[in-house]
Amino acid sequence: MFHSLIIGRIKFGRQGWSRKYNFNDGDLTICGDILHNYLTKYEKVPYKDLQYIYGEIMYGGHITDKWDRRTNNTYLEMIIVPEIMLTTHQLTMTVGFRSPDPARFERDSYERYINEKLPTEIPAMFGLHANAEINYLTTLGETIFSTILSVSGGGGGAGASGTDLIKQKINEILEKLPEDFLMIDVMAKIQKNLNPYTIVCGQECERMNILLRIIRISLTELDQGLKGQLNITDQMEALSHSLSIN
Repeated sequence: MFHSLIIGRIKFGRQGWSRKYNFNDGDLTICGDILHNYLTKYEKVPYKDLQYIYGEIMYGGHITDKWDRRTNNTYLEMIIVPEIMLTTHQLTMTVGFRSPDPARFERDSYERYINEKLPTEIPAMFGLHANAEINYLTTLGETIFSTILSVSGGGGGAGASGTDLIKQKINEILEKLPEDFLMIDVMAKIQKNLNPYTIVCGQECERMNILLRIIRISLTELDQGLKGQLNITDQMEALSHSLSIN
């Protein structure tokens, strides 16, 4: 469970670990051997020794950031304790990820259980806030879509039909683009009813105006570039490609 938790944190980027560490199955195997030796040679389980070996030597040997080391050691202090033998502690620690009864399960049954019965992973499992998943899901989505675009070949092209299509999209977007907010009128209304909601509304109107101006200018410049009135820049090329693949 400890190995799964610290590996699982990697997907959350810098919210999981400050740096990317190469924790691997070798660490898990060696720590398993160490645990087996301690359990067979000692009457009492040396929990503190195991915490130190795992946290400072084996897994800790990869860690260079002091806060990451503290995170790693906190996991061990919560997991490698005498209470680990209690069912209540196991349920608290694993957030529903329970191992089935080995007396009734064969390998195929375990595989089915893992694929069908285990709950969905959530940030709370790793001691993280629910918002930690936003960055992970955003990155995952971007990776999936960029992969789809790369294998499908994208669109556009240097032909006349491709250029005409981009010009058509530029015109469509410019026609749909709303006018800028008239901030004098907006601020006058806000002053009449000043509260946190109206203040945020005013700030968002200012930001929307900036966005609308950037969209309008960049599309107009690209249109002029396609007509030969301006030199095509890297930004124009990137915008043209984005328009061609929607």
